[in-house]
This record gives sequence, structure tokens and C-alpha cells, in this order.
Amino acid sequence: MLLLSSDGCFLVDRNFKFRRVQLRFPCKNMSEFHHFTLLDGEMIIDTISPEKQERRYLIYDLIAINRVSIAELPFCERWKLIEKEVVDPRKNERRAMDKHPKPPYRYDLEPFRVRRKDFWLLSTVGKVLKEFIPKLSHDADGLIFQGWDDPYVPRTHEGLLKWKYPEMNSVDFLFEVGEDGAEYLYLYDRGKKRLMDNNRVAFGDGFDSPSSYAGKIIECSWDSEENVWVCMRVRVDKSTPNEFNTYRKVMKSITDNITEDVLLNEINEIITLPMYADRIRMDSRSQKKGKPPPAKMERN
Repeated sequence: MLLLSSDGCFLVDRNFKFRRVQLRFPCKNMSEFHHFTLLDGEMIIDTISPEKQERRYLIYDLIAINRVSIAELPFCERWKLIEKEVVDPRKNERRAMDKHPKPPYRYDLEPFRVRRKDFWLLSTVGKVLKEFIPKLSHDADGLIFQGWDDPYVPRTHEGLLKWKYPEMNSVDFLFEVGEDGAEYLYLYDRGKKRLMDNNRVAFGDGFDSPSSYAGKIIECSWDSEENVWVCMRVRVDKSTPNEFNTYRKVMKSITDNITEDVLLNEINEIITLPMYADRIRMDSRSQKKGKPPPAKMERN
């Protein structure tokens, strides 16, 4: 999350640790600054060229504006307010600063860029998968389907539908090494460590000795041919592994093996149903009038 206040801007991680960052967020009237505005989003790294990478914070939800909670507003309204209340004032002030011979503030010196995350109509999933995602300058592991009228749901949102490319289904384990050199994988089960018996992990090329990862959270994908978990990366942003229920859901997703073709076929059937077809027409008209599109976003 990103908390905007008159005392500064603060990144808030999963463990609710705050880190102050040098960012500027003027309000619409341009004479005041945001105070206790709370954003939800994610940090990505865009590869601009082989020699240049750039951090970017993508805002995908807005929880409060200047001390006023908007968590109960429909998602479509919150998404629209991100641009109107947060992003546009920054753009307008930056344009004015760029024309100033000695600008009082340098946006180009901020530690990362900020923009709103894109969402699309359910009917555009095919185009997003085949045209948009392949052109992204950062990695994407699948899709998230966001309810158009949903209020903001903290922690786990059971109504959120996620789809990942089969090879990107993953679980975050706690990795431990015993005194005898034996390797162990743990999850959490009701707040306690749970040993995952008969589960092995493999570290491929580019990784250090397994013992160097002892006590760390590692994200792993499943290799069904070798029946082994394969370490993808160390989750430096996490201090606890996934819950056992999350593991069960991931394993079900792997077993179900919902491919891209299956996903697109199901969506093509869904959008022809009267209730969806009518809603898509309505939201398409709203989009042409400058209102935001609903339903789906690409996950990074």
C-alpha cells in the first residue's frame, strides 16, 4: 500500500512496516496536498531497454481520500477516482513544473513512477492475452477478474477470481535445513508451522547452495514430470509462508489445468448470456463517455 500524508509518503508492506519515500501528491485544487489518502497497488520493474530498468507503482485501488473512507463505494467508482483525485493532479503539476526555468520540485528525481493500473471489459480477454501481455515491459503471470460493483475487501478476497498460466502456479514455502543437511518445506496451518512431508525442492542454475536459503521464504512452481517443487525466487517481501489452504487451492488449480484455450472458450460462452451482454453494452457506452471499463485486469 501507499499512504499519502502531510508528513510524507509511506510504502506499507505485508507486515505493516512503513518506509518513507520522496513523492509528491497535490490535490485537485493544486494548493493543498493529500493527507491520509490510502492507495492499494503493486511495485513492478519495467525493462525500458537492455541497459535501463525503471520502477513503477501501479495503483489498482483507492481506499480513502483525505481521511474519508470510500471502501464501500463500488469498485468502478473507486477506480475512476484514482485518476481524478490522485494521478491527474500529479500530471498537471508536473507539466507546469516542466515549463518552469527553476522548478521548485523535480518529479524526474522521484524513486519510482506512479500510474493507475489498467482494467478491461470481460469481452477483451482474448486481445489482452494475445496482444497486450506479450508486449508488456515487465513479467505477467496471468489474470485477475475484479468485480465491477465490489466494495474494497481487505486481506483475502474470496470473490476475486485468479487465473495463472499453468507454469506460473506457485506456492510460497518456508525452507529449512536440518543439522544433518536434510531439507524441509513448511507452510502455515492456523498460525503454526506445518511440515510438508514428501515434498522436495530443486534449485536450478543461477541459485546458490540450498543451505544459503535456510530460514527464507521461497516461491516454487510444480514440476509434474519430476514430482518436485522448483524454486523460482526468494520472497524478500514476505516473512511467513502460504497457508495450507492456499496450497490446496494451488494444487487444485494445477490439477484442473485450465489452459488459455479453455479459459477463452468459457468466457466466449459467458459474454453471450443476456445478463452479461447487456452489461457489456452498458459499460461500453460508459467507457466512450469517459467512465472506466469494468471486470478484468492483467496481473503483474
